[in-house]
Amino acid sequence: MKMRDFLSAVILTTTLAACSGNKQEQEVAPVRVMTEVVGSQTEGNARTYVGEVEAESSTSVSFTGSGTVLRVAVEEGQHVQKGQFIAEMDATQARNMLANCEAQMRQANDALERMKQLHDQNALPEVKWVETQSQVAQAKAQLDMARKSLADCRIYAPVSGVIGQKMMSSGETALPSQPVCTILNINNVKVKVAVPEKEIGRFSASTPTEIRVEALGETFMGGAIEKGVQADPVSRTYEVRINVKNPGEKLLAGMVCEVKVRDGDTVAAYETGNTTVMVPITAVQRSADGSMFVWKAEGGKAHRAKVTLGEASGNRIEVTSGVKKGEKLIVKGYQKVSEGSEVEEI
Repeated sequence: MKMRDFLSAVILTTTLAACSGNKQEQEVAPVRVMTEVVGSQTEGNARTYVGEVEAESSTSVSFTGSGTVLRVAVEEGQHVQKGQFIAEMDATQARNMLANCEAQMRQANDALERMKQLHDQNALPEVKWVETQSQVAQAKAQLDMARKSLADCRIYAPVSGVIGQKMMSSGETALPSQPVCTILNINNVKVKVAVPEKEIGRFSASTPTEIRVEALGETFMGGAIEKGVQADPVSRTYEVRINVKNPGEKLLAGMVCEVKVRDGDTVAAYETGNTTVMVPITAVQRSADGSMFVWKAEGGKAHRAKVTLGEASGNRIEVTSGVKKGEKLIVKGYQKVSEGSEVEEI
């Protein structure tokens, strides 16, 4: 009886241990991995350059005379319309000059009236009459200049655009032609790129380009290309400017961007839509038989996929088969997975 009780206890303990083991197996946590959605890239040897965004045009706004700035009515980044008030400076001296010129004008006109009476009576030498008329003309010219000087104490926007840089504030002394601010036209922008001498021949007015701006997390398609014709004497590079449409004025002057330029066979591939995929080199592994493979994340599980590779470009490599655009590739944490492992994306 005691032996029977002993065997029953052993069987019960073994059963509980097995159940506990199954429960532990069922509660294994998913492997945490980082994934990347596979994208397409045009075939061929795409070249990458660093570029800088420039405004399509930049207009400096300045006073034509000197004086103390009373106020500047605009701020950087503000949109302005042509003819909008920008700034003014102290006009005391200009008003005094205008008052003096108006007095001289009245005096000259009075003298002209008196001399005219004598001239009509033939009692005035012709040379004196000509001299009086010249004095009136000079007074009028000085009056016009004084009026313009007073008007120039206030400046208005010569074009519509966005205030790019504000150089002066109230209380500062303005000098002739010293910029108060700049007005930028950024409805369309240009991306400036320095291209080495040996590569400038690959560019044409219609070479396809992509502009990636990390600050915005967006990619823009480039338009017509303008090539410089004179190389920098030190770096032996040519300036290339790519016209880019800027809807919503997201692109701002000074932004740094990555410019991808397609040339040669790449242009034909771009135009025909013949594309392949590029994946991180580190995500590709070699199996025991020498074949290459990657790990995909599908339906919350890891699946091994055999791949065929093409040429490497930087830290990525072309995959000619085994991976399609839109699939999720495990790029970190793949060392911990096996076929069918449950994965959790981070």
